[in-house]
Amino acid sequence: MQQPQPAAKSEVSNVPVRKECNVPGKQCWMLWHTLFEIDEVYQPIKAIGKGAYGVVCSAKNTATGEKVAIKKITNAFENLTDAKRTLREIKLLRHLRQENIIAIMDIMQPTNKDKFNDVYLVNELMDTDLHQIIRSSQPLSDDHYQYFVYQVRIQPCMHCSLNCVMLAKHNLHSCCRF
Repeated sequence: MQQPQPAAKSEVSNVPVRKECNVPGKQCWMLWHTLFEIDEVYQPIKAIGKGAYGVVCSAKNTATGEKVAIKKITNAFENLTDAKRTLREIKLLRHLRQENIIAIMDIMQPTNKDKFNDVYLVNELMDTDLHQIIRSSQPLSDDHYQYFVYQVRIQPCMHCSLNCVMLAKHNLHSCCRF
């Protein structure tokens, strides 16, 4: 298997740079100033996104040959709000199996359950996201607009349904009108 080559500016490059790793079953890679400590079965390809909660890289599952996205949620348990957001994301994405919602394929197990603070989620690898499409200089067709309107119409229904399920568990009531 071909290893990604280090870039000249490895700390800011989206190309993964292998780092020494003394954790059994894990390998370490540097992407965009972020150390990824991931399972040996995944071979990182490049960093593809960055947000408030961490970095996402594309990778290949060497056991299946499938390309995936690995999202590292940094300091997921640093405060109660972040911990709740992380847990909520995991619970919802594992529960919801729907074509318009990205699926969680794997959650990497920490090597030390007493000292872990980062969470690694393995998701389907998507070609793009809505943010990239909106920022693109490519003109949008009527088909694009139709698809976006469909998504906007579906997502509030999903949100409402989730609220109703959660509120029903606590004997509360919600009113969703469209």
